[in-house]
Amino acid sequence: MLIDTYGRVATDLRVSLTDRCNLRCTYCMPEEGLQWLAKPDLLTDDEIVRLIDIAVRTLGITEVRFTGGEPLLRPGLVGIVERVAALAPRPQMSLTTNGIGLKRTAAALKAAGLDRVNVSLDTLRPDVFKALTRRDRHQDVLDGLYAARDAGLNPVKVNSVLMPGLNDDEAPDLLAWAVEHDYELRFIEQMPLDAQHGWKRDGMITAGDILASLRSRFELTPEGEEKRGSAPAERWLVDGGPHVVGVIASVTRPFCAACDRTRLTADGQIRTCLFATEETDLRAALRSGASDEEIARVWRVAMRGKKAGAGLDDPSFVQPDRPMSAIGG
Repeated sequence: MLIDTYGRVATDLRVSLTDRCNLRCTYCMPEEGLQWLAKPDLLTDDEIVRLIDIAVRTLGITEVRFTGGEPLLRPGLVGIVERVAALAPRPQMSLTTNGIGLKRTAAALKAAGLDRVNVSLDTLRPDVFKALTRRDRHQDVLDGLYAARDAGLNPVKVNSVLMPGLNDDEAPDLLAWAVEHDYELRFIEQMPLDAQHGWKRDGMITAGDILASLRSRFELTPEGEEKRGSAPAERWLVDGGPHVVGVIASVTRPFCAACDRTRLTADGQIRTCLFATEETDLRAALRSGASDEEIARVWRVAMRGKKAGAGLDDPSFVQPDRPMSAIGG
């Protein structure tokens, strides 16, 4: 079991497969990209599967989410999914992706054992997409979403971030579109995870702003805390259901008290939080010949150091020096 000193138990493992990405989203990284990790620094496929095996067999992990960077850029992705699906006990598996490349991989990922996907899409307007991501790939993302739905990677969840002056007027249109196509839409407050440290609390679109905009067109009924559990998104029934919309208010309504996550970076570091300033090196343990029991012990010790909360709304908050692409969303 992975339990911290506040009694929280981690059952959800986020695994970053690469720090690389084929978009340059303004809220994540600079236009020129970043200094990518060298290949020898990345965990190998075998190392990733071994760590996940230790996590599910010994440490009580029941859900695995593959992230990046952009995980579809990982050459061995399908094989990793297939091997994790064969573990006992078998964890639930999902993937967070920008959707580019999903059209050609969705069926193979489903066949390998992937259960569902989260796809990032912030706008329905191709010109705004290009401004946000610095790439002209809007249709590729839409095609990837359709392919995921057709492959049965359900529920297909769509993650959207609203940015002032770019897409802050699109919340109702995005929800109408998601309902039409049977996607589950989730809005995420912009978090301070950009490499250029340009995030400002007073300039972000808050959960309150998002809900007010949605209520201009839809009736929203709270789903209730009993259904939310440890999930990061507060959810509302749309016009009485069955469709729902979620809001992840990491900044204005933090949910740290119910957090059940542990994170493995692409270079083999354990992070207890996206905003942690410390990491624990599992790659070194792996490559020095440590046993599964020793690796599990190191992981448990790291978990005990998890802090009470991220404190994003606190003036003393210190932004991590690693961008989101290197940590895993």
